[in-house]
Amino acid sequence: MATLLVIGGTGFFGKSVLDAFRRGLLDAWEIDKVIAMSRNPDQLKLETPELLGPRVELYAADIANTDTLPAAEYVIHAAASTDAALYISKPAEERENIIAGTLNYCRLAPIYHANSKIIYTSSGAVYGYQPKGVEKLIEDMDFGNVENLSDTKKSYAYAKRDAEKAIIQLGKKGANISIARCFAFVGRYLPRDKHFAIGNFIENGLNRESIQVKANGLVYRSYMYADDLVEWLMTIAENSSTSCEIYNVGSDEPYEIREIASTVGKFFNIEVKTKSPLLDQVDRYIPSIDKAKVKLNLANKVDIEKSIELSVE
Repeated sequence: MATLLVIGGTGFFGKSVLDAFRRGLLDAWEIDKVIAMSRNPDQLKLETPELLGPRVELYAADIANTDTLPAAEYVIHAAASTDAALYISKPAEERENIIAGTLNYCRLAPIYHANSKIIYTSSGAVYGYQPKGVEKLIEDMDFGNVENLSDTKKSYAYAKRDAEKAIIQLGKKGANISIARCFAFVGRYLPRDKHFAIGNFIENGLNRESIQVKANGLVYRSYMYADDLVEWLMTIAENSSTSCEIYNVGSDEPYEIREIASTVGKFFNIEVKTKSPLLDQVDRYIPSIDKAKVKLNLANKVDIEKSIELSVE
């Protein structure tokens, strides 16, 4: 049997892992205990008590400055704020938090996780703005212009680029580690009051409010369901090595944002208000997931319609 440590255990990724664990979806990796680590893990008791149980341990620590870590056979490092407002109001501070949390983990990993299987969750934001004519972002492509990203993503993208460099060096020092460049997701624990469009649409539906799409141009996104996300992270972690393989994690099925709004609207039977897009303005954020498909035999099992249904059960 094995223990899984989730650093950043109170975020969407952490809650999705705990949700998968309570339903037996981690049995394939013989996980019999999950440690949820964060600065304030007790918020799980208030927000999602259904995720807690006798095999879930809460561990209070800030990965940016702690001097100790729990032992674990598997480690998911997912500690970073995804609140877009913070990257606008405190960009330097949020960038420093990501880098500090990564560097401190790299200091501690050889001591506490020398024999662990580790995965670091980065972001597709590291690629920069997806160029016109590039259908899907591929792991070995050159990084593009970050300055063309929205203000909410610039500092985040720079921080994740720096963090990846540190993680790659950790692998060279002997750690079994991988990097997951994560894209867009949907699931029951996705925030519904932040900058995640599909989460906001679902909240509109639950409140019986109309959905309003305010985008001027064409916006293409793809969505991976939370259970698929957890399976991918665990599989990539299981295959971690000192070579520090990098995998895109997400769906490669693109949807224009108006299609997503329409799909959510149809599910809830609510009105969707849109305006005709400017066809020369295109915001595309779509990964190639061929590497994970071919090397690890991974796939997206839950389509967008079913993802929405499962997110509100």
